[in-house]
Amino acid sequence: MTPGGTGQGLDAEDLDVEEALALVKDGNSPARPTGDHGPGRRASEAAPPSHTPETGRRAAAQEHRHRATAWPEARAIAARAARSRAARRAPVSVTLGDALGLVLAAPLTALTDLPSFDTSAMDGWAVAGPGPWHVRDEGVLAGSASPAPLADGEAVRIATGARIPPDTTAVLRSEHGRTDANDRLHPTREMQHGQDIRPRGQECRSGDQLLLAGAVVTPAVLGLAAAAGYDTLTAVPRPRVEVLVLGDELLAEGRPRDGLIRDALGPMLPPWLRGLGADVIAVRRLGDDAKALHKAVTGSGADLIVTTGGTAAGPVDHVHPTLRRIDAELLVDGVKVRPGHPMLLARTKDDQHLVGLPGNPLAAVSGLLTLAEPLLRALAARPAPEPYALPLRDTVHGHPHDTRLVPVSLRGDHAVPLHYNGPAMLRGIAAADALAVVPPGGARAGQEAELLDLPWATAGVGACFT
Repeated sequence: MTPGGTGQGLDAEDLDVEEALALVKDGNSPARPTGDHGPGRRASEAAPPSHTPETGRRAAAQEHRHRATAWPEARAIAARAARSRAARRAPVSVTLGDALGLVLAAPLTALTDLPSFDTSAMDGWAVAGPGPWHVRDEGVLAGSASPAPLADGEAVRIATGARIPPDTTAVLRSEHGRTDANDRLHPTREMQHGQDIRPRGQECRSGDQLLLAGAVVTPAVLGLAAAAGYDTLTAVPRPRVEVLVLGDELLAEGRPRDGLIRDALGPMLPPWLRGLGADVIAVRRLGDDAKALHKAVTGSGADLIVTTGGTAAGPVDHVHPTLRRIDAELLVDGVKVRPGHPMLLARTKDDQHLVGLPGNPLAAVSGLLTLAEPLLRALAARPAPEPYALPLRDTVHGHPHDTRLVPVSLRGDHAVPLHYNGPAMLRGIAAADALAVVPPGGARAGQEAELLDLPWATAGVGACFT
């Protein structure tokens, strides 16, 4: 474990809480109330932090607080950063089997009438004229190409979805007909002309616009597209994401030992990112190696690079120095949120961004939902979810100046705050349905809090973890 918190243990924000409380006691103002609202600044414009163990850390923490962006503004910056890039991403043609969760890049227009021929809406008999009817020996099944026409007084057994024979006047449901000793069919209730027949083009005509561009492809959309004659759809491509796991103290398997800890983010982040609609093209473990990080960042072809750890100011925290070296544009450098304060967002190329997550697991989740989620959503052209709030069942203590994200379970019309919600803990989030957005100063029991749904706790199509 390093003093700067490169990996998934202690990071600078653990000290910041104590310092912030001291600032409140002393009556000092800790930071600007909001982040940079204009264009980002080049990473090279910031002086490298001092690495004197204690004074350097406190000075870096103070500087980080000064630069930090308010949580709502950080999310807005992340969404704006990707919009211009999203407009330039070329649409792709994908099979129906690969389209779930994507956004249509072109309107969905019917390629045929629906239904494309008159069909039976029920199992029963196709009849012609008034009853009783003589029933023909053969029946009409779904998939029959050209059933013979019916003459007045004739009926024929027909299955749901089967093509209606020419000159049929109605379909008599199986439960509404009976046959007599002479095999004549009689209705047991009054019938209407055209009853239980789905006429050609009832749902749409060929060329009708079924859905606008921008619609999210749900399972129902896949069904509609298939019914309308599509084998492929034109869609906005999934954002490609590469995950770089940093930290020499991380084990890829086995139990923690000898000062080493298990890597929790390597297994957790890829499926979470897929749940947010991304295509994770690589997960690489780099350790605390500045050269390897530089090579990985400059050689990546991903739309978004996600790093874990290394965003603070310790001696082996290499994210900021790497961004300075490549002259990246820092859009967000620290966010007024707990956990996750030392997160960052940078534009590394015109068509690429980097989200630096803190190393502590719950802090990384905070960074994922604060910066990566809105950026990925904008790249995929997905609509923002409608905000919603529920009252908290219990009081939640807040940070004096920063927003807190607290795991909660949803119980009826209340959100129940969960324990084990420290920056290095995952026990709370593993049992959670959402994260509650707690404003600076905290929230009392019964007070409404905005909620951020977790992908696996919703019915949205983004919750695809395969």
